[in-house]
Amino acid sequence: MTSFPTIDLSRADPHEIDRVCRDTGFLAIVGHGFPQTLMDDMWDVSRAFFDLSVDKKMRVAMPSTGYPYGYAPFAEEALAQSLDERTPPDLKETFSIGPESSWSGGRWPTLWPTEPSQLERVFRQYFREMGALAARIMSRFAIALDLPRDFFESKIDRHSSALRVLNYPELEATPQRGQLRAGAHSDYGSLTILLAEAGSNGLEIRNPNGGWQPVPVEKGAFIINVGDLLARWSNDRWVSTLHRVTCEPERRQSIAFFHLPNWDAEIACIPGETPKYEPVFAGEHLMEKFEKAVKL
Repeated sequence: MTSFPTIDLSRADPHEIDRVCRDTGFLAIVGHGFPQTLMDDMWDVSRAFFDLSVDKKMRVAMPSTGYPYGYAPFAEEALAQSLDERTPPDLKETFSIGPESSWSGGRWPTLWPTEPSQLERVFRQYFREMGALAARIMSRFAIALDLPRDFFESKIDRHSSALRVLNYPELEATPQRGQLRAGAHSDYGSLTILLAEAGSNGLEIRNPNGGWQPVPVEKGAFIINVGDLLARWSNDRWVSTLHRVTCEPERRQSIAFFHLPNWDAEIACIPGETPKYEPVFAGEHLMEKFEKAVKL
């Protein structure tokens, strides 16, 4: 791969999607119709939250190891450990919310901060719009996999996705040997929709030749990548590629929507293939990966 592919979602070529997803599983999308005003609101409330004092942010800290939603303080996660690689902790802080069912006290209730006051409203709206965008992308992915357009619908109509905002503060000390902003990892679910600050540096993907390739970030474009679960679903026709965030010294932020099928959805090989893997339930797969990443 010599350049980073950009696909117009409004007139996407399924053959091009298939080629990219076989190659690296990473692409930028434009023509998605997502409201720019909502993107701007997310940047504003996210920065305002991370600018709060540590004491205020800790009021919504993840209450226990393995709890997936809430605030994770700086340097308390090591994503490379999800692949059983021991590394120093990642130089970032995060705030995550869960699926709508958790907003009213489901499996793991989402922890909502009281400041900034508009955060909950903006996050809820962004989450719902992301779910709709993910459904559109999955329908195009189905066609690219030579499946009916609605193949994934019954598996994602109660999706268990997570929304995570990430803050990479300005670095004040030299990183430890092998320490990154986000260690090399693959994402766990079906697909990820990332909104990064235009012109920012640091995100890199492992290309098919084994080298690390920077991902360019254009204003208004989303970065999409295939997750482990979709790679498994496709019987490894598509790949879930390692990526990382390097230690650029300046502050930057990003907003990641981790799309996951229904918690109880059984993920089995797509039709027409000889399965490489046993079926797995989406929720169990997610938590196994997540718990490895937070055990420092």
